[in-house]
Amino acid sequence: QVQLVESGGGLVQAGGSLRLSCAASGRTFGSYNMGWFRQAPGKEREFVAAINWSGGATTYRESLKGRFTISRDNAKNMVSLQMNSLKPEDTAVYYCAASRVWDGTWWMTRSYDYWGLGTQVTVSS
Repeated sequence: QVQLVESGGGLVQAGGSLRLSCAASGRTFGSYNMGWFRQAPGKEREFVAAINWSGGATTYRESLKGRFTISRDNAKNMVSLQMNSLKPEDTAVYYCAASRVWDGTWWMTRSYDYWGLGTQVTVSS
């Protein structure tokens, strides 16, 4: 069982940066692959980035490469998402999620077993 709590969201101007954090409970955090998703009003939840259990492999939504960086610290049971050069279209609720698999399906919500409640990111123009 893993419980996830996101933080770090807020209001930022276009071009600014935010760093989201996801704190995980449980002694098995280091065995889970982690992902970030986002959901804008009226839209489906979409994949943002994922990182494998060791931090040795990452993958990103193609359109976000170069602006977003996912990282993790297993000693602190934490996964982070650094977001730079933010745009109004990045406005969404951002969720972190935990998965037992790393098989190329990281972009699918059904691959994840546990979810946080999300943190709101609003980018003003």
